[in-house]
Amino acid sequence: MSIPWRSSAAAFEQILDRHGVAAGARTMEAAWAAFEEFVQVPVEGIEGPEDDGDSFIVEWGVWDWTGNRPALSLGRLLAVNEYGDRQDPYWQPLYWKVEFQACFAEDPAWADLHVSGGGDTGFDDAAIGEPRADALAATRRLIDRDPLLSALWRSAPVEIEVTLDRVG
Repeated sequence: MSIPWRSSAAAFEQILDRHGVAAGARTMEAAWAAFEEFVQVPVEGIEGPEDDGDSFIVEWGVWDWTGNRPALSLGRLLAVNEYGDRQDPYWQPLYWKVEFQACFAEDPAWADLHVSGGGDTGFDDAAIGEPRADALAATRRLIDRDPLLSALWRSAPVEIEVTLDRVG
């Protein structure tokens, strides 16, 4: 089963609901399980894997748009190909990001996030299926090995949001 790219945020929210995230079971474990499921769902209207049409990223930090609170973001970047004239030699897809953002209460343990500004795993465009499952497992190992990230991971978010926004 595939989903249209315009419905990707709604599909992700449904998966999050099934994992209990919206109903109050706001743990990063539940959100991650939903994210793993979501990024394995094929999306219609995007470029193929050979053109980096579908990738995922985990980001963390303290930003003004999070109210200067520590945040973790699970994102899926989609290269939408339904705009413009594909025959144009300068044609490029438009990039849209489906994002689950979790904000956390202030805690002295997150002080380093304010100093470093945060970070990310980089975009991973492994193909859906086993390659993507392997890439997700590697990303999770990175999170588990980092003391700051693993501490955030074990904390309960105080606010969550799912968005679909154009990027770039």
